[in-house]
Amino acid sequence: MALLGNLISRSLQLRKQFVLPVATPETYQRHTLWQLLDRGQYTAFGKNYEFANMLSREIDLVNSFRKTVPVHTYNDIYNQWWHLCQKGHENVCWPGTVKYFALSSGTSESSSKHIPVTMDMIKSIKKVGFKQLYSMANFNIPPVAFEKGILMLGGTTSLFEKGEYYEGDMSGISAKNMPRWMSSFLYKPGKKIAKRPKWEDRIKMIVEQASSWDVGIVCGVPAWVQIVFEKVIAHYGVKNIHEIWPNLCVYIHGGVAMDPYKEAFKQIMGKPVTYIETYMASEGSFGFQAKPKGGIKFVLNAGIFYEFIPFNSTNFDDEGNLLKRRPDTLLIHEVKEKTEYAVVISTCAGAWRYLIGDVVKFTNAYEYEVVIAGRTKQFLSMCGEHLSVDNMNKALQITANKLGASLREYTVVGFAEENRFAHRWYIGTDDNNVDAESIKQLLDKTLCTLNDDYQVERTSALKDIYVELIPGNTFMDYLKEQGKYGAMNKFPRVLRGKQAEDWESYVKSKIYVNAQ
Repeated sequence: MALLGNLISRSLQLRKQFVLPVATPETYQRHTLWQLLDRGQYTAFGKNYEFANMLSREIDLVNSFRKTVPVHTYNDIYNQWWHLCQKGHENVCWPGTVKYFALSSGTSESSSKHIPVTMDMIKSIKKVGFKQLYSMANFNIPPVAFEKGILMLGGTTSLFEKGEYYEGDMSGISAKNMPRWMSSFLYKPGKKIAKRPKWEDRIKMIVEQASSWDVGIVCGVPAWVQIVFEKVIAHYGVKNIHEIWPNLCVYIHGGVAMDPYKEAFKQIMGKPVTYIETYMASEGSFGFQAKPKGGIKFVLNAGIFYEFIPFNSTNFDDEGNLLKRRPDTLLIHEVKEKTEYAVVISTCAGAWRYLIGDVVKFTNAYEYEVVIAGRTKQFLSMCGEHLSVDNMNKALQITANKLGASLREYTVVGFAEENRFAHRWYIGTDDNNVDAESIKQLLDKTLCTLNDDYQVERTSALKDIYVELIPGNTFMDYLKEQGKYGAMNKFPRVLRGKQAEDWESYVKSKIYVNAQ
């Protein structure tokens, strides 16, 4: 393994010496669309929307595609097309049959989404993974990191057989199909543990084996990585995770923003590590942080065609629902910085103009780098405050830093109050040195600084905000009770309707609330 890691390290150093030729973002994306339409023209979807006609005529392929094919939500495309793939039908939205379906975490729209995963998509994910590996040459990572194990905290690789297909977490499907050289030499927790269906069993076995591993890189969703680290630390009676894994140098994270977890990770780390953000979903791997202090950079030549819908009242209602089936969209070279966009993808897994539910904001349009601002259904705008998850994450991090507090998970519920509106924040913490009132005052003030709309509404329609402190493990306990306990499940940052009612009933039943 040391020899393999040394080869990887030396190849990355060699990679620094070469500047490879690249095409423009527009060229990459137009070529990607042509490839997708060419492969999809003989499918049922392609015939229905006459892909062959688009390809054969001397026309603007992009505009023809956008005018002909409507934007699909999950329910749209599943009810019309994807459900046929689960019955074993061939050539529905992509050539051949679909062997795998990725189960989403179900934070919005359908409670349990089934996303098709084709072999072409698995190749796409591997391609993005290798590009990210090459990009690590841009970071000051000690060579020893690549000579040690890579701990991937994802879903089980034991997929559920459903007759014509297998289903499971996207992370589990990816791990099951990773290159043999990686799974044999570098991959932790290893095939035996990764196959265990129950997340609790995998955690227990990881903790038991932790002292025998030499881990250099960790990958996973922050909340679950934090849980594993804390259990390892407690089990071995050490002060921090570096007493177990002294060569841990890199943490590759994704799924949710890292901001709310930074303070907690400082406490469980013994020395600095390099944090690298990645953008992966059940629908595919979209990009990664390619340089220090940079945003997430889209990969534009890996079988995914991107469109961007301005996330505003012209295109979406206050609940985050799309108002038009064929809205005006922008391509990667047409976007503007500091503008929020809903992401639409067409992929080599048979997603066509599919609204994935993410909202991004370009921090560097020239380098096509973004931050994830939130979800279309998880913006909070009851009276025009238009509060994004990005705003919430930053405000909570600033509040935690100023108070020197460890504030872990959170969620927000909006409600009507005395002919106006209010927000109720549920914040998880095990820190007895902070109180709800102090957090409320600083959080509210910070949000006013970050968001002008919020500041205006706090003087009019948004009557008040409330903070309720609950034990940090409450959120994960609730997910477990809901049957969503596992490495790829995330707690929604904004709750509405039945979700909000169930959550608030759960909190009250546990008598966890200890503040106003």
